[in-house]
Amino acid sequence: MLTTDTVIENGKATIPKDLTKEIKSENLWYQVVNKKGDVIGEVNTPKNIPKHYTITQLLDIEKQKKFRNYHIVTELDTFLVQPTYYILGYKNELKDQLYDLYKNYSQDGLPITEKVPQLEKQLLSKDASLQVINNQGKVVSSFRMPKTKQQYEPLDIISRKIEKDKYESTATIFHDSKKNYSWIFHTPNKHQTISDYSIIKKLVIGAVIVTASVLLATISISIWNAFRYGGPLLLFTSWLGRMGSGNYSEVLTEKERKRVFRKNGKVRFQYRLYSEVITAFYEMAEQLSLAEKERKQLESTREEWMTGISHDLRTPLSTIQGYGYMLESGHYNWNEEELKEIGQTLRDKSEYMVGLVEDFSLAFKLKNNVVVLETKKVDVHQLLQHIVLKFVNDRTIKNVQFSYVPVHLQPFIQADTRWFERMVDNLIFNAIKHNPENTTITILTVLKSDHVLITIQDDGIGMDEETQKNLFDRYYRGTNTTEKTEGAGLGMSIAKAICELHKGHIEVKSTPNQGTSITLHIPLSTNQQPG
Repeated sequence: MLTTDTVIENGKATIPKDLTKEIKSENLWYQVVNKKGDVIGEVNTPKNIPKHYTITQLLDIEKQKKFRNYHIVTELDTFLVQPTYYILGYKNELKDQLYDLYKNYSQDGLPITEKVPQLEKQLLSKDASLQVINNQGKVVSSFRMPKTKQQYEPLDIISRKIEKDKYESTATIFHDSKKNYSWIFHTPNKHQTISDYSIIKKLVIGAVIVTASVLLATISISIWNAFRYGGPLLLFTSWLGRMGSGNYSEVLTEKERKRVFRKNGKVRFQYRLYSEVITAFYEMAEQLSLAEKERKQLESTREEWMTGISHDLRTPLSTIQGYGYMLESGHYNWNEEELKEIGQTLRDKSEYMVGLVEDFSLAFKLKNNVVVLETKKVDVHQLLQHIVLKFVNDRTIKNVQFSYVPVHLQPFIQADTRWFERMVDNLIFNAIKHNPENTTITILTVLKSDHVLITIQDDGIGMDEETQKNLFDRYYRGTNTTEKTEGAGLGMSIAKAICELHKGHIEVKSTPNQGTSITLHIPLSTNQQPG
């Protein structure tokens, strides 16, 4: 049992706690020895027992079944990859007592007649009895035996030694091979008397008890599982029914909530197994509700887009259509100057429509991550100076003041100059378009940690909170109905998408009647040395 239940892993033996307790209670000691003779596990080992055994010591143990003043039981296990040797040690007090009796009260292998009274007194003190048999198994002397046995067969002695638990008394035997006498020392048997019949009976009773227990446990578990799993499943069914009808806000009815949760908010025991599922249902309901709101918002935005597209295309198309009818009718005699003016108007409206279509196409590409940047190291000051000068020198822009305030250092970023310029153009053009005449637009740069901050700031009419919140939404036109609404409303959305493609982000600060500042946070290039 010890060798079977001892577990050996990674060169270390582990003995179960119940066996450890048994070994200690029986005053035994136990060691597990590996191939090299090292002790890799032990229980209750005395101090004078070594932690390593030599070949000689192990051979002596096997031969004598004794080590120092301990009797030894051993077993070698070669079933494992490495051979393992098990040693169980104990003190046999009965054998020692018998040897003392033989040494003190015998002569030529037989009890000394004069010392018989003292011998019987010793036996009485131990509640023991004694028999002396010769080499043929005949009883030649007997002391304190309740039933005198006159003759022993050879297998009787072997049976007494091996099957001790079958007898009422423990027989300890000492044989003097020189005198050919054996002393049998009978002491009360501490082991329980067991017969074949009682073992079978106990096994049958045990089997019946185990079967009845298993059956009862199975029925109990079935009822418990039906209660524990069936109730929540019905609850989930009602949840799914409500969700199927689109009622995402009511995950649980008031009655169901009381069934699932205690007053302190904790889940009841019956539903504790499904606490994660319940949480997931709530999260799913929130996500579905949010998705439904987003769908409605998307539907509303789509309608706004369609309205905006229709408006923006209708205006130039109406102009083009009107001039077309006028030219086609032949009712008017146009001079050269008037024809040039009509041609200029038609070209402007056509270019506007082409730009409008391009903006829609670009917005779609940016939304679907189709645009790929071709970045290189760029000097921020040179790029911004080029952009600002372009607006300063544009004769079509009147009554607007421009100012560029660069940081005193020379920052470099990784950018696609074409798209970066488009982003800044949109922001500056938005400041021009949505502010009155004589507005001052300032472009300035600041270094902050590993980013450069590019701010487009104006002292115009500013924006309310609602407009700031929706500024980068595609086709949002703001709440100021007095300003011009020409344009697709895509400029700010495109600017934000390009900024994010450059691994940056955009920030808006505005106060009505005090102006607006839009800041681009762009990461600096890792190498800040001029290329």
